[in-house]
Amino acid sequence: MQPGLNLLIQLVLEFAPVMVNIIQKQTSSNSKTDNSPIFQVIQDFIHTVDNVTKLDITKAELNQQQQLAVYHHATQLKIANQEKETAIKLPEVHKILDSWPLRLYPSQLLESSVNYQRTPLKVFLAAPQVQFDKFDLQNSTITDEFELKLAEGLRNFINNYYSLHHPERPIEFLAGAWDSKRFHSESSIKALFSALKTQPTLILESEKDGDYLNFRIGYWGLGQENYYYKTISKLPYRQILQDSAKKRALEWRNVKNQLLELGEDLEVINDLGQEKNRNLAILEKIKKWQSQGIDVSHLSVEYETSYQDWENLYQVLITSHCLVTAWVTDAYHLVNYDVSPLLPKLLPSLINEGIDLQSLEVITNSYKQFYEAFKNERRLKVPEIALQLVQSLSHVSNSFWLQEQVDYSINTWLQLRQVKLTEVSHPLKAMQIALKIEDENYITTLKQYFAATGDSDNLVYVESLLEEIDILKNNRNLGMANLNYTLNGHSGKVSSVAISPDNEIVVSGCADKTINIWNLQTGKLIRTLTGNLGAVSSVAVSADSNFLAVGSCEHPQSNVKVWHLKTGKLIHTLLGHQKPVNVVTISPDGQILASGSNKIKIWNLQKGERICTLWHSSEVHAVAISPDGTILASGSSDHKIRLWNPRNGDPLHTIAGHLGEVTSIVISPNGEYLFSGSADSTIKIWQLSTGKLINTLNRHTNKVKSLAVSPNCEFICSGSADSTIKIWDISTGEVLQTLTGHSGVVNSMSLSADGKVLASGSSDKTVKIWQVMK
Repeated sequence: MQPGLNLLIQLVLEFAPVMVNIIQKQTSSNSKTDNSPIFQVIQDFIHTVDNVTKLDITKAELNQQQQLAVYHHATQLKIANQEKETAIKLPEVHKILDSWPLRLYPSQLLESSVNYQRTPLKVFLAAPQVQFDKFDLQNSTITDEFELKLAEGLRNFINNYYSLHHPERPIEFLAGAWDSKRFHSESSIKALFSALKTQPTLILESEKDGDYLNFRIGYWGLGQENYYYKTISKLPYRQILQDSAKKRALEWRNVKNQLLELGEDLEVINDLGQEKNRNLAILEKIKKWQSQGIDVSHLSVEYETSYQDWENLYQVLITSHCLVTAWVTDAYHLVNYDVSPLLPKLLPSLINEGIDLQSLEVITNSYKQFYEAFKNERRLKVPEIALQLVQSLSHVSNSFWLQEQVDYSINTWLQLRQVKLTEVSHPLKAMQIALKIEDENYITTLKQYFAATGDSDNLVYVESLLEEIDILKNNRNLGMANLNYTLNGHSGKVSSVAISPDNEIVVSGCADKTINIWNLQTGKLIRTLTGNLGAVSSVAVSADSNFLAVGSCEHPQSNVKVWHLKTGKLIHTLLGHQKPVNVVTISPDGQILASGSNKIKIWNLQKGERICTLWHSSEVHAVAISPDGTILASGSSDHKIRLWNPRNGDPLHTIAGHLGEVTSIVISPNGEYLFSGSADSTIKIWQLSTGKLINTLNRHTNKVKSLAVSPNCEFICSGSADSTIKIWDISTGEVLQTLTGHSGVVNSMSLSADGKVLASGSSDKTVKIWQVMK
């Protein structure tokens, strides 16, 4: 077995149970905050000063001069206490830095990990320091080149398959960051973990131990409470060099014999052979001694090595590092993001001599251990991931083994859906019992496999499953959305619409500086609101259907007004925005109102008082508040989504992924998902708690301007600058229907509380009311 493959097998056997334990302990939320001691000192100080600025000293107790004195005294006291605590912690910080193994500071490493859809795995290389006193080498620069060669080989592999900007399996490879000449062993790993525990990290460490290289890995993933650090193999680097020298000597013997047959001078030939010829002489002596019964194992035989032998050693080490990096990276992204492993597909290019079936089973069984450790809804993805693994191993000639993996995938699918093979003997036939439309991709992949392997019997079963899915889709489409009526009455583009939660009223705001309030059931106009409004950009109705918030986008009349919806009485005019107000929204509990321009202002809806301001660096186009009121999401022209605590204005997380400005945001009623529409013509579905990208919907041909999600979280509606409205199945990402009634940009949409009625406002100056569900 090649050294690199042997190393990988030992890693899998040692490390797979560790990863399984990580999966089992993994919590549903991944902390994005920095808990390092160095930054905790700073954060504590900032928190102290912030608390000082909020000292509650009322005018009724003290006059202004007394207030200043008390404030100054309290501030000095707090700062003094904080300085004392900081001084106590500083020796600990210095002690950590004494064992700090990197040439980069923690702040540099933490800053480099922001704004990625998926948190990259940081990879550090701690190269071995090999001395050459036992080798006859004239070129001592090999010592200096060792780390450079190893880093360059690993870098090329990562850039090809796991680059930092890879959409599914990103790695941040930090070559040269590790001070290999000074730091090896546990203390350095512990110091690194203490400061970077929030950053998934892999350390590849090699250290010379006599004629061997001890190969160790250090690892921690998202949310781990401790790190893994262990020697997984001892590479016999001296033996690899000696074997390489012997192999080249034997190859030289063939060349030497050919030259002798041509009549070349023996002395000239020996000079050309250099160390190869000298090594060949040793080999021939050993062969002679063995033929005479001498036990050569007692002899200390040393072959001369050259740069070529070291190049061979470099390649063995590079391959070993690539195999280990790929397996750990695959495990990390599989565990945290349900991404299928890539290494099985890469094995043929990394293992020149081929991979034996036993080694392949060790590797694939490690993935199965991960699958079995998955919980809840993640288990539902196991059959598809397992099938993708089979596709990656299509180069394996053992068809029986491949079929075994496919059977595992199918049987897992049946187990997860609690289908028992009692009444129906064939597994594929049994799948009809629990088949759903969202299984179409999985069944299609099965069809591709059976077609490629020529399995005509199973192909018939799979095609019948796809026919069944078509029937399910047709049955669902019988309840297609249709247009109820069109509301005419505006003289400009309709910029925003909102249906009241009691399903009685639909409100439309327009660039003609008016707000129309309509009866949702009859389509009759109830009243029109005007009065120094400016062009209306956004309207929102409170959960109790009592309040109407209106944002104006015409400067200098940029303001927010709050009306009583049923009476049309103006309650508040909220001033403070210096730029056009693009969006307003009201929290589900009706307590706060958020308005966005180039910054977001949070207001008390009942009192009209400003609570806090969220500072954006670019224009805000979309705002949404989670059902429990703990998260505010905002989308802006810098292509990013930001999550905030709306109660105090603290930033929580930044999500990047769109290639154009974010124009619309909604949060699902169950608080699990965030939907974003963008000028890049896509809709992205994110997990709200982690910022993980779940799906991208991309069937629109122009900007996505508005979104509305159903109360049961089964479908989402999107309005676009391409004048269409699309209704999507959230679970599959499939377009259920395209509505084409508008002749202009669809700027805004609103779904009724029961999800049955959709209102859409367009630049064609109309509001359309659609029956979405019956």
